Amino acid sequence: MTSTMRGSLFSALHRATQRGPSLVSLRNGREISCSAWGQSNNQLTSQITSTRCVPRAAIINNDNTGVSRRFSSRPEKKSMLRLHAVTLKHSDYEDELDEARWDVPEEETHLDPTDRRKMEEEEEATWWLYDGTQESRDVLAAMRKEEAQKARWIKNSSPPVRVSEIDERGRAYGRGSRKSAQARVWIQPGEGEVVVNRSDFLTYFPREYHREHVLGPLVASQTCGKFDVTAVVKGGGLTGQAGAIRLGLARALEKYNPDYRPPMKRHGFLTRDARMVERKKVGRVKARKSPQWVRR
Repeated sequence: MTSTMRGSLFSALHRATQRGPSLVSLRNGREISCSAWGQSNNQLTSQITSTRCVPRAAIINNDNTGVSRRFSSRPEKKSMLRLHAVTLKHSDYEDELDEARWDVPEEETHLDPTDRRKMEEEEEATWWLYDGTQESRDVLAAMRKEEAQKARWIKNSSPPVRVSEIDERGRAYGRGSRKSAQARVWIQPGEGEVVVNRSDFLTYFPREYHREHVLGPLVASQTCGKFDVTAVVKGGGLTGQAGAIRLGLARALEKYNPDYRPPMKRHGFLTRDARMVERKKVGRVKARKSPQWVRR
């Protein structure tokens, strides 16, 4: 057995001398220096069996080249250390096993912070009602329905936002009606000229009452002489047409500038007059008038 060991030792040392390393790896996991080649058999055997020999995994350095080598019968394993750049998300990696704290309930993922706060306030205000029964659920549903209806009422009661509506020619349009008369009115900045059905205002309305009735919105908004008025009216008589033009003029002024609305609204120029001629009844001369009664 000793001779076999020495034979394998001498063959290993001979191969190592040709390669040039300073250490040689043996089958038993030990490595021996090549300087032991010139020693005797006893000294070489003691160095092989000594516990002070270099382990098998030691790295062998070449004195001439300075290159590190590893002499082993096993294939070289790849290093598990990453040398390239790895992108990591910003997070807390201290407790990787604690995944429960990163879980978000599905029913809360779509809630806005404001809605979540409102829901929490509602739960705090109605916790004494809910006891898990169907009656308590019905009461909570009725309360929520009532609150939604109140919010809807408040939203509908708020005044709408009014903006100017002016066309490309700098005009504002308004439509009015009174009895059976229909009027379309356009206004634009000018010198205060009023035209009705392509006729002069004074010629079309000879009565002073009709003229004052038409110019009422201009007086209320203090815009007399600032706008040119063009009206197209049809149907009804002069009184009905005057009322239709007044309503159309008031609506046109409101669309031109919403600030004109409060004084005209206060005087009732933006309200449609719904009074109509009452129909004639059977047995009567008119709607209410009865025929003359004769005793004999």
